[in-house]
Amino acid sequence: MDSNNFIKNVGVGEREARVYSGLVYKRHYGMAHGIGRSGDIADIQPKAAGSSLLYQLTNKMALHALKIAGFTRVTSALVVPMATGMTISLTLRSLAETKPSAKYVLWPRIDQKSALKCIKSTGLIPIVIEGKLSKDEIVTDLEAINNAIEHHGVDNILCILSTTSCFAPRACDDVEGIGKLCIKYNLYHIINNAYGVQSSKCAHVINEAMKYRVDAIIQSTDKNFMVPVGGAIVSSPSESTIERVGKVYAGRASASPIVDLFITLLSLGKTGWKNFLTKRKETYIYLLKAVKNIAAKHGERSLDTPHNSISIAMTLSKLSGNVTYLGAMLFSRCCSGSRIVTPGNNKTSTISGLTFKDYGAHINDYPYPYMTFAAAIGMSTGDVDLFISRLDKTLNDFKNQMKVSKELSVKEEKGEGVPLKGDSKE
Repeated sequence: MDSNNFIKNVGVGEREARVYSGLVYKRHYGMAHGIGRSGDIADIQPKAAGSSLLYQLTNKMALHALKIAGFTRVTSALVVPMATGMTISLTLRSLAETKPSAKYVLWPRIDQKSALKCIKSTGLIPIVIEGKLSKDEIVTDLEAINNAIEHHGVDNILCILSTTSCFAPRACDDVEGIGKLCIKYNLYHIINNAYGVQSSKCAHVINEAMKYRVDAIIQSTDKNFMVPVGGAIVSSPSESTIERVGKVYAGRASASPIVDLFITLLSLGKTGWKNFLTKRKETYIYLLKAVKNIAAKHGERSLDTPHNSISIAMTLSKLSGNVTYLGAMLFSRCCSGSRIVTPGNNKTSTISGLTFKDYGAHINDYPYPYMTFAAAIGMSTGDVDLFISRLDKTLNDFKNQMKVSKELSVKEEKGEGVPLKGDSKE
């Protein structure tokens, strides 16, 4: 249905979707015109009737998938061919046009670089709101947010950018409490829900927040729908907000991430999608139990983070030496995705011009070193078993290496030295 595929078509424009490589043509199913027009990514492109139709269908299917996952209060969705961070930037820019005097974004701290850079890239200024510790869990400090609003002034603040899905021991933000503050002060509320579609808990808290104020929710396509990186979904309880986001996108856009999601959603179907959501929840429970067992075996414990239903953390308090090396050891054993965090020692990191202490821990002076794991959609109990087996062996190998290293250090301190191979003993 796209004009470049018409047998008798003669293109005389500067962009006629000519594709040199047959392999590239097949990879894109001949849909080389992309989606949208220069003024609006959601506009129908006359040269690309097929791609435009496919895009409209994908947006409707994405909205339906969100509702099935529990996001019952959203009424509109737009699939954008950019990853989560850049899509948040697009959304911020669209809202900033309605309040040009505002320059600040209140941002409950989440130690993920793209979450900060998406604010800075729009020219807005992030105001970092530190979380607070509740037992093991890092939770939202609503009082600190309220104080920041009063300090900087409502007219100077565009929005609060909250986060749901995140690495433990950080909890999902209190988006309901933030929603109440936003309706009180008439501020926009954007939620970074990067991989929260797969979590019924994230869906529940966002639905509750929408009773008060939520303007836009952004989620990744690859992290939630098992497609290649490159897409995100902006959803909202307001159709006008989604229309505004679409009009801010500059130029046409690649259809590739949209085609990927379209094919995947058709392949899954309603039943398949529901099954994956159910299995992920079951796998989380299975992983949590396995982590508790392996932690106890090695004298550690699973951190108690009841408000994080995807990520799990385990202390590494009994290990000595360069604990972060454990992560490299796991990676070399074909285990990816775990994170090692070692707070303390007054370490600082500068991200986008802002300096953070203990970056990666989401808070200053977290009391334990730890590692994290995620029970993400698509993971199986078999994956859990294999990972736990490798983790057990890696922890033992790490301890043995540290023991040898410590013994060598003691010998060196005593001046005993270490005999070289071939040295005679007299």
